[in-house]
Amino acid sequence: MPELPEVETIRCDLAPELTGRRIVAVRVHKPDIVLSPTSAQRLTRALAGERIVEVSRRAKNLLFRLDSGRLLLTQVRMTGRFVLGPPLPARSELKHVAAEFDLDDGRTLYYDDVRRLGGFTLLSEGEWSVWEARLGPEPLEEDFTARLLADRLSRSRAPIKSFLLDQRRIAGIGNIYASEALHRARVDPRRTAGSLKPLEVTRLHRAIRAVLRDALAGSGTTLRDYRAVNGRSGRFQNSLRAYGREGEPCRRCRSRVRRIVQAGRSTFYCSGCQS
Repeated sequence: MPELPEVETIRCDLAPELTGRRIVAVRVHKPDIVLSPTSAQRLTRALAGERIVEVSRRAKNLLFRLDSGRLLLTQVRMTGRFVLGPPLPARSELKHVAAEFDLDDGRTLYYDDVRRLGGFTLLSEGEWSVWEARLGPEPLEEDFTARLLADRLSRSRAPIKSFLLDQRRIAGIGNIYASEALHRARVDPRRTAGSLKPLEVTRLHRAIRAVLRDALAGSGTTLRDYRAVNGRSGRFQNSLRAYGREGEPCRRCRSRVRRIVQAGRSTFYCSGCQS
């Protein structure tokens, strides 16, 4: 699933193109990409005539703020992607179009999703406030301090890798960047979150922010499905130090990178400098 760097990359691509544009018409070809409590019919009616006043991100969610005050919340998940272009782009670019948004400048924003794991829901400001209240702090914001991280870690008995994936504790980190941050911080992913010592917390805090910033600079990580707008690939996969490198030598200590399964997810870590 795209994590903070991938969704932020998509936001950066779309924001200058869509901000101020009016949605003329919406066509939903695959109703199951419209997530409850919204229906495809309601979404089509409600969006026609709306102007996009802001394109933002919260955690792994892309948000289109509309001039009516409502928000169109978008989750691209594993296989969703956007293409912005003329009404009839090449079929090689779009094979599984789930929705189309016609804009007032003559262009169309296409949402393509082969597995239809992502989708849209339309929320009022009050509904969004309830949704957002379940999310933790943004790890790249100034208020995400080492002290805040230490406080949250101290109250958890979960493995540190599972802690980092919990969107209620920190928003936007997924499997790739949790493994990468723990490797940079030299923390064993199996450790209990509350067992980290002050120096380890400081290293982890710095590692989380550093790996997310580096991934943003590389437009995210493309391992298989992720694409930014109009098919642009990420580049950070070329800089991964742990994730997906099972059996390869650690780039820091030359010990072998191992893979274990935690809560049904693959975790990659160095058997030498993270033990």
